[in-house]
Amino acid sequence: MGHVRAVNTALDPILQLFRQTSALALYPVFILILGLGEASKVFVIFWATLFPLLLSTIGGVREVDPKLVEMARTYGASRLTVFRRVVLPGAVPAIFVGLRLSATTALLLLIAAEMIGANKGIGFQVMNAQYNFQIPLMFAAIALLAILGLTANAVLVRLQRRLCRWNGPNAAV
Repeated sequence: MGHVRAVNTALDPILQLFRQTSALALYPVFILILGLGEASKVFVIFWATLFPLLLSTIGGVREVDPKLVEMARTYGASRLTVFRRVVLPGAVPAIFVGLRLSATTALLLLIAAEMIGANKGIGFQVMNAQYNFQIPLMFAAIALLAILGLTANAVLVRLQRRLCRWNGPNAAV
């Protein structure tokens, strides 16, 4: 969508419509279709994380320097080679921004899904501890969630720095 204008024109209205539909609002629909198990949780997380990742990828592809694309074509690179060797590497920093946003969203939705329709998991433990006035357990589960989020973010920042060395030392802030 970020590279071919016709594809963007065709798919953007559909993307905008689906992007505005809340994943949590659709969770009961996913439960009806997929059941109360893991499949509905996975699909609600997929739905919520797809759009930040997709939009940041599209934006990253659009931000690639057109002079680099033109230079690659001048040297005889095919469209596929230009995409693989110029456009995709140029979009990687933006893709990582989307991955980091999606990782946070995934963790939030996992907890919400476990609070709504599960009988195990950290989200369930938070709700169960609250209902049973087990305040230390509730705060321990919340602290564990914060640690999981920080760890996921740190792993993605480290991976981005490793894959985008050419983008500068402070690229993944």
